[in-house]
Amino acid sequence: MSAQVETPTAQRTNAPSQPVQERAAKYVHGLPMLLLIGVVAIAMIVAFWQATQHKSAAAALVWVGVILAVGLVLISRGFTAVVPGKAHVVQLFGKYYGTIREPGLQWVNPFTNRIAVSTRIRNLETAQAKVNDADGNPIEIAAVVVWQVQDTAHAIYSVDEYTKFVAIQSETAVRHIASSYPYDSRGTDALSLRENADEITQRLSAELTDRVRSAGVQVIETRLTRLSYAPEIAQAMLRQQQASAVVGARQKIVEGAVGMVRLALQRLDEEGVVELDEERKAAMVSNLLVVLCSEQATQQVVNTGSLYQ
Repeated sequence: MSAQVETPTAQRTNAPSQPVQERAAKYVHGLPMLLLIGVVAIAMIVAFWQATQHKSAAAALVWVGVILAVGLVLISRGFTAVVPGKAHVVQLFGKYYGTIREPGLQWVNPFTNRIAVSTRIRNLETAQAKVNDADGNPIEIAAVVVWQVQDTAHAIYSVDEYTKFVAIQSETAVRHIASSYPYDSRGTDALSLRENADEITQRLSAELTDRVRSAGVQVIETRLTRLSYAPEIAQAMLRQQQASAVVGARQKIVEGAVGMVRLALQRLDEEGVVELDEERKAAMVSNLLVVLCSEQATQQVVNTGSLYQ
C-alpha cells in the first residue's frame, strides 16, 4: 500500500512569490534573416561603389551605405544559436522578454540580451558530511542528486547562481534527513537510515523538491551513496551489531532445540517406547538441551546400569 510522502518534522521552505513565470519569447527562424543579411550586404556594397562612380550623388549614396551598414550590424546582432539541451533567456532593457527553447538558428530583437541556461539533466554529489543521527550517534553520509532546470525564468531571476543554490540546499536536506532518523532501528518498527533506504530517499527527494522549487529546478532522483558510523564509534557499533547477531542466533538455536525436545517426548509417549516420570523427563530435557545448544561437540556416555542407576 502506497503512502503519501511528507517532509519530516514539518520544516518546509517558505519560498517567496515568484516575480515571473517562463514564457516563450518572440522570435523568427534565422534562415530568412540570413537571406535578408545577404541582400542588405549586396545593397551596401552597391551603394558605396556607386558613390565612387557618381560624384554628384556621392554624399547621398554614402549615407545610404552607412544606413545599410548599421542595419547589417543590427540584424547580425539578433542571431542566436540554440543548441539542444540549452535554452536562452531573453531580456529587453532589464525586463524579462521570454525564453527560446527551440534548437536551431533563431533571430530575436537585436536590442535584447540573451542568457544561456542549461536544461540538461545534471548529477550533483554532495560532500561527505558528519552528522548526529536521531539517537545522537555521529554518522557519515553523502548523496547523489539528479536534477534539471524546469523553469528558466525562476532559475535566472528568483535566485542568485542557481547551481550553487541547488548544491547548498542539497547538503542542507541531506543533513536534515540524517538527523531526523536513527542509523539503525535496533529491532523496532521505526524508520532507520540503514534498513529503510527507499523510504528515506523518497523523503529526501520530497524535502529537496520543496527547497529548490523557488529556483525552477526539478529533482528527478536522489540516492544515498555513503552511510556509515563515524570512525570514532565504528568499532564500538560493530561489536554491538555482532553481539546482537549472536543473541539472535542463540535465540533461534534455543527455539529449535525446545521444539526438538518437545517432539522427542511426544513421540516417546505416543509410541510407548518408555515410560518416564516427571523427574526423568526433566533430566532428559536437560541433557537434550545441553547437547543441542552446546557450541562444542558433546562426549557420549553409555549407561550400562538400569534406568534409575
